[in-house]
This record gives sequence, C-alpha cells and structure tokens, in this order.
Amino acid sequence: EVQLVESGGGLVQAGGSLRLSCAASGFIFDDYAIGWFRQAPGKERERVSCISDSDGNTYYAESVKGRFTITSDNAKNTVFLQMNSLKPEDTAVYYCAAEMACTEGHYLGYYGKEHWGKGTLVTVSS
Repeated sequence: EVQLVESGGGLVQAGGSLRLSCAASGFIFDDYAIGWFRQAPGKERERVSCISDSDGNTYYAESVKGRFTITSDNAKNTVFLQMNSLKPEDTAVYYCAAEMACTEGHYLGYYGKEHWGKGTLVTVSS
C-alpha cells in the first residue's frame, strides 16, 4: 500500500522560507511521480510542482516558479519542496500525492487509485 506523509509546514512571515518533506513508501513499480498540491480556504486544489522518479523531470506552476524547488532523495524515498520568498497567497494546506507521471494538468492517480498524504498547513503572514 502506497503511503505518503508530509511534514515541514508552519507559520512564517512573508519573504521567509520553509522546506516541506514527503516521505513515500509502498511502491511496487519504479515508474511514479510525486506531486505537490495545495488548497487554500475557499479555493480549488491546485498543482504546485511535481517530480518524476524515473528521469527527474520536474514541473512548477507559474505562481511558484523561481521561488520553489522540488528535489528527491531516492535513498530515503523522500521528496522535498523548498519554498523561498513566501507570500501570503502561498497560505494553504499542502499535500503530496503519488501519480503516474509529472505533468502540468490535473492529478493523474497511480494505477487507477488516488494516493494522498494528509497534508501540512503552511501559513504565511504579511
């Protein structure tokens, strides 16, 4: 069973930084990607970034390009999201998810199932 556990959220002032972690386990196949999504109160969930395990391909939403960096430590099966120059509009619950590929579009699922972590809250004060 695929399991994902996020950590690293918290309260930070605008301009500050946080590093989120997503510890992943339970994958049977090597072909997967880890995506970071966020959902702010009253808004739809949006894709922030993702990284492909097989080739390291990455994607960033325009709103976070140049500020967020996604990396992976395959030895630890952990994906990190380094968030710099945080803005109040980055405030949201951040989720990591396992999916078939790293793409720009909607969440793809992983072999027909959805696999999400429980989320970690990021609050950026102005």
